[in-house]
Amino acid sequence: MQQLKCAEILNATEGKLLSGRDDSTFSGISTDSRNIKEGDLFIPLKGERFDGHDYVEEALAKGAFGALTEKDIEPDGEKVIIKVDDTLKALRLIAAFYRSKFNIPFIGITGSVGKTSTKEMVWSVLSKKFNVLKNQGNFNNEIGVPLTIFRLEPFHEAAVVEMGMNNLGEISRLTSMVKPDIAIITNIGVSHIENLGSKKNILRAKMEILEGLNKKGLVILNGDDNLLFGLKGLLNFRTVFYGFEEGLDYQAYNVRSLGEKGSVFEIEINKKEYEVKVPVPGIHNIYNALASIAAGVELMIPEEDIIKGIEEFSPAKMRLDIINSNGIKVINDAYNASPQSMEAALVVLKEVSSGQRSIAVLGDMYELGEMTEEAHIHIGKFAAEQGIDYIIAVGDNAKSICKGALSMGVDKERVLKFENNKETSKFLGSFIKEGDVILVKGSRGMKMEEIVNKLTS
Repeated sequence: MQQLKCAEILNATEGKLLSGRDDSTFSGISTDSRNIKEGDLFIPLKGERFDGHDYVEEALAKGAFGALTEKDIEPDGEKVIIKVDDTLKALRLIAAFYRSKFNIPFIGITGSVGKTSTKEMVWSVLSKKFNVLKNQGNFNNEIGVPLTIFRLEPFHEAAVVEMGMNNLGEISRLTSMVKPDIAIITNIGVSHIENLGSKKNILRAKMEILEGLNKKGLVILNGDDNLLFGLKGLLNFRTVFYGFEEGLDYQAYNVRSLGEKGSVFEIEINKKEYEVKVPVPGIHNIYNALASIAAGVELMIPEEDIIKGIEEFSPAKMRLDIINSNGIKVINDAYNASPQSMEAALVVLKEVSSGQRSIAVLGDMYELGEMTEEAHIHIGKFAAEQGIDYIIAVGDNAKSICKGALSMGVDKERVLKFENNKETSKFLGSFIKEGDVILVKGSRGMKMEEIVNKLTS
């Protein structure tokens, strides 16, 4: 991070200097008193179970040069103390100011599913030409995005920022910091429908990304998504669509599955045909590749380099990560789950198993509200339709998954349910045999990587 002056912080936040000098400088921003470095500005945040203000004194003692506060606190000698109305808002305002120091292309990515994989693939493509910053891990919320922005250095030439949300207004606040030059929306699914009520509201929430978009910027949308394609001709921005349907700006055709090794498709770019290999399985990864191609073309990366960037892509941890261990194949997709991503993972399981015994270990999907039971029944049915050999459901909604599978005529012996990961792991320990292919997937709160760890240990 480049140094920030106290006067710049005061100006960005409209804060009041309680102590210290306005010509002081900070070499970093931290919201965690446990990770303070010498010269940091500590920004205490408030959560349901904690208040960062309780750690201001500790942060200053550890070497922070100053801190923000919403409370009246005693000055600490020469340390900078700045009072603001809202520390989370102040974090956002400082990030927006810091972002303004960099005249480089920013790509903002949102959507119901596929955000992280798309971010990673766009990063892989852009890295063929630029030194690119991206979010680390799941730093895609109102704390993670500003902390990502603060990692910008003078050597960065582009940035790819994933933006997540749970409610209306969140993407609006994120895009006010990121101010993207390219906005990608992967799809509109039912993730977070418990909070937002309908897919139309989810669309509204995702469309907030355009509030911060450069007026000369580009919107890249999934043209196979009916809600997104319905925006054709309605946006005040240059817009391109990608997908498998005829007439889209970036259309994949002649698609061939390579099983575990991924897939191949053809595409026309600038009136010339190319073959593209996606090195990971799943049709959804072709969508990610198409979005990446559109971003690469916009940033004038040579087509050959775009294709090479896609071929060099590797998935993020716990996202359809195929692990060969002890004679079995484990598809670790334990990072999160929604009905759409569950379907995609089950299709991959069927492709990868290819004659071997297929086992789907499926956990609860969260934040589905009134759709919860229906969605889990649907996944049970979908798994049965794919011809998965054994369907193992885990968690509070396991009964609904099993109900769906059994309604399709699957033998009772092939449909099992367990209350928790420990019970599931114990059963699998004696059930699996050499050659099995096992998908493990559930929402983040299910922590189903515990099952993966048992299977691969």
